[in-house]
Amino acid sequence: MALQFGISLPQGWTMDLAHIKDPVEAYETMTRVAQTADEAGFNSAWLVDHFHTIPQPSQEVTFECWTTTAALARDTRRIRIGQMVSCNGYRNPALLAKMASTVDVLSHGRLNFGIGAGWYEHEYRAYGYDYPDAPDRLRHLREAVQVILAMWTQEEAVFEGKYYHVNGAINQPKGVQKPHIPLLIGGGGEKVTLKLVAQYGDACNVAGDLETLKHKFEVIRQHCEAIGRDYNSIHRTSMSVCIIGETDEEALAKVPPMMKARFGNAINTTLVGSIDTIRQRLQAYEEAGVQELLIAFPDATQLTSIKRFASEFIA
Repeated sequence: MALQFGISLPQGWTMDLAHIKDPVEAYETMTRVAQTADEAGFNSAWLVDHFHTIPQPSQEVTFECWTTTAALARDTRRIRIGQMVSCNGYRNPALLAKMASTVDVLSHGRLNFGIGAGWYEHEYRAYGYDYPDAPDRLRHLREAVQVILAMWTQEEAVFEGKYYHVNGAINQPKGVQKPHIPLLIGGGGEKVTLKLVAQYGDACNVAGDLETLKHKFEVIRQHCEAIGRDYNSIHRTSMSVCIIGETDEEALAKVPPMMKARFGNAINTTLVGSIDTIRQRLQAYEEAGVQELLIAFPDATQLTSIKRFASEFIA
């Protein structure tokens, strides 16, 4: 199977570390998940960029994304480490580009850089950030990706925008990967976000059912054609959840109540089912145009499902 697989790491954002009260133990548990995925052959491991749990804030452990990215760069050996996705509003983009360049060196060139416009209003306001409306957040994102790319490619970065300004910023080292760290833009907005993917992105991440994915990828293709870019130069990713059972019924019975409420009937289109069902759904994702599927395992901390998935589906 040509489809690549990433793993969404547990870090408190969906209460998946809630049963672990010691923060050191929680971090080491998350690290073991990343290391197991590394050894099992997964292509990538991804961290969400949230300061507390979603969709409801709680007191459960939630590790900051970029410091954790740096730590995992040293705790793993082969697997790529990325963010799904960095919230642009939380960090100055020139500083973020510098952080990423450093982490790319720490990881020996294994960093995936994910960024999006941001959406979690409660978190913005709780931490004292301004929360512009969606069009304004997207305008910020458009300028931010240009700043980041300038920091990665120019000897002395210069950018003069409405929201961001850099004038002679030196970024050394720029990272290991050439021509620069791959830039993934997350989101599915067809008029702005997917156009930004075509203009600036090396990768995209879009969510939805198979028909939605096909449609979004076609929109990216059209944006690429409009600017003369090769559509196939963009790495296409999406997300799913995986629960393996001996039968579909057994797998569905294992779905946590919070996940049932979140997915509803759409849970029947995810990787929840028997080995044969999951194999068929993986083929459908690939046929829809997905090149890398990022998978959340609700029982990831137990490691068993990760190892079984790898033995069944990763060559």
